[in-house]
Amino acid sequence: MPLTGKVILLTGGTSGIGEGCTRYYAEKAAKVVFASNQEAEGKALEDELQGQGLAARFVPVDIRDEESVKAMVDAAVGHYGRIDCLHANAGVWVEGTVEDFTAEVFDFIMGVNVKGTFQTVKHVVPVMREQGQGVVVITTSVAAFVGFPAHALYCASKAALEAFIRCMATDYAGIIRTVGVCPGTIDTPMLAASCAGWDTPKEELYAEVAKKIPVRRLGTAEDIAKAAAFLMSDDASYIHGVPLPLEGGTLALPPW
Repeated sequence: MPLTGKVILLTGGTSGIGEGCTRYYAEKAAKVVFASNQEAEGKALEDELQGQGLAARFVPVDIRDEESVKAMVDAAVGHYGRIDCLHANAGVWVEGTVEDFTAEVFDFIMGVNVKGTFQTVKHVVPVMREQGQGVVVITTSVAAFVGFPAHALYCASKAALEAFIRCMATDYAGIIRTVGVCPGTIDTPMLAASCAGWDTPKEELYAEVAKKIPVRRLGTAEDIAKAAAFLMSDDASYIHGVPLPLEGGTLALPPW
């Protein structure tokens, strides 16, 4: 298995896409250090996976606080001595247009989605440079390319990460291979939260959306985990500086 023995540091690893990735990487024999600010969920998931004989360790982190991020990275290296792959996945969403957002909401979304990713990569880069190699995977979104209604800050934050992937590819060429996973409509708690306030039940909304996606279904966390695992593997060694769209063909649709 291509992940066997690889040390993977994963942020946002206790919910949605991140939880799916934690489970998948561990099941594929990687050594996973997964982090989030959900300590109870993290400890429960750690106990579950370790109970199955899998190598998974939870580290609490406030992704917006640089000292907390540094402690997370130090903990990963302390556990396993190296970091082969980083999956920077932590992300948040708040509904609203540009007129709706306060400075506090701006700082929250950008602090997690952009600053948190920058800080995580900043402290992982020296580890990978000393090793002489490493892979960074960043979770972006089709929101970087589509003007979803009431997603102004979320879309902007994900577009920033798309640019960051390209810059990482050139700044650390020959040492760190940087790629992205770019999810579309994925069945996660974040998607469910976006359905709040609608008169139509969530299940009916999901069914209607699924009809419009060319593959005729919503994506799953495991869909993203499988793609990210491939990108981390040596089989993907010539893929660099780009995100992989994982959106069931949505971006191919005409605007009518």
